[in-house]
Amino acid sequence: MNFKQYLVDGFYDEMYEADGTPRPTSQPLIDLINSLPGQDLRRRQKSAELALLNLGITFGVYGNKMGTEKIFPFDIIPRVIQSNEWTILEKGLEQRVKALNAFCADVYSDQKIIKDGVIPEELILTSSSFRKQCMGVKPPQDIWTHISGIDLIRDDQGIFHVLEDNVCCPSGISYVLENRATLKRTYPHLFKTMNVRLVSNYCDHLYDTLKYVSPNESDTPNIAVLSPGSFNSAYFEHSYLAQQMGVPIVEGRDLVVVDGFINVRTTAGLERVDVLYRRIDDNFLDPEAFLKESMLGVKGLFECYKNGNIGIANAPGTGIADDKAIYAYTPEIIRYYLNEEPIIPIVKTYLCSNAKDREYVLKNIEKLVVKLVSGAGGYGMLIGPASTREQCNKFRTLIKNNPRHYIAQPTISLSRAPTIANNQIVGRHVDLRPYILHGKSTYVLPGGLTRVALIKNSLIVNSSQGGGSKDTWVLGDTDTEINA
Repeated sequence: MNFKQYLVDGFYDEMYEADGTPRPTSQPLIDLINSLPGQDLRRRQKSAELALLNLGITFGVYGNKMGTEKIFPFDIIPRVIQSNEWTILEKGLEQRVKALNAFCADVYSDQKIIKDGVIPEELILTSSSFRKQCMGVKPPQDIWTHISGIDLIRDDQGIFHVLEDNVCCPSGISYVLENRATLKRTYPHLFKTMNVRLVSNYCDHLYDTLKYVSPNESDTPNIAVLSPGSFNSAYFEHSYLAQQMGVPIVEGRDLVVVDGFINVRTTAGLERVDVLYRRIDDNFLDPEAFLKESMLGVKGLFECYKNGNIGIANAPGTGIADDKAIYAYTPEIIRYYLNEEPIIPIVKTYLCSNAKDREYVLKNIEKLVVKLVSGAGGYGMLIGPASTREQCNKFRTLIKNNPRHYIAQPTISLSRAPTIANNQIVGRHVDLRPYILHGKSTYVLPGGLTRVALIKNSLIVNSSQGGGSKDTWVLGDTDTEINA
């Protein structure tokens, strides 16, 4: 199994030029794989899968008849990104996170962006992620978006676009770190040969980001990861990050408010908590402030937060920036708050709440991708060119009944990357989720989670929909950040 029979097949390919010539940056990887004897690549793939299985690297699929816990599929052929390409993406991601942070701060205070007519007030107030309880709240250091995962795609011209923003509770970073550790054993010498940049220090940066928003000025504030518990689909990640940072993982039932501060119950008694890295949606954080039926959160947590007695990352209310209808305005958001042109473009987006856009979508739905504005995981969406007439008509009805709940975008020919499937190397569509930490400074992890649609011709890369992942190799200009 090697690249000798690999076909580019008309899509932008991450490893090959359109004429089938290897991209120079990928040549060492291609040469190594082509030099492997017999089924050695397949053996390495199986070895990597076994290593991940033994580590218990899983994700949850709710409602699956075969069980909730699944091993996250992993492909050992990495995606390679050139240094000059990454430099542009890094600047664009930093720009975007700063603008989204400014947007959250404004929306929950003076709402100047509404008063100046940049975004319609109704779009904000009708968002399911807008939290009126957060009006007037000032988070520590005025940071709302501490941890972000911005989804990128590359079109058939090789141009990166932002597909959507994840600034509430972005997931997937644990797979990035474990994928890298696995490939260091799979291709031990290539990291130095290709000068692959460092990702293994992410948790150090994460800890520093959380430490920065602690109301306790101690050099060793008490930080904890707040998880819904072991039945959550991303529990592996919650426990992994807590372990890597050397902090406890807690659930709502472990915490209690005493004298206006959050405390964790320990065998030695109550201990104050200064910062919570929360992996729980806003609605479930505090039954007194949000959803009263919630049994996952902590009574009084939000009041402690408002009084400045605890830092929470990401800040409650940041989900407003994840709304896919708000996404359509992000170029204007960047211009408004930063007075800059967006570095990374977005995908053309039609708001079904807008009469003109809605008319276009209803007439052309067979050509478009339709999404729920609050949807995730590949659910609640329609890919028009791959759908039946009945499915398209169903979505027409859904749009007419609840236009605010839907947006539509052109169907993009996602780039492809060589992937092992059916004992051969074939092209499969990919996207990319880089991770950005916003604290005292802004740190963009050089790489991210490349998600791959393992099903032939599928454009859905989500793990819950049959997708898998790849390691992402960002190449450096020097040898100062290799071997990680």
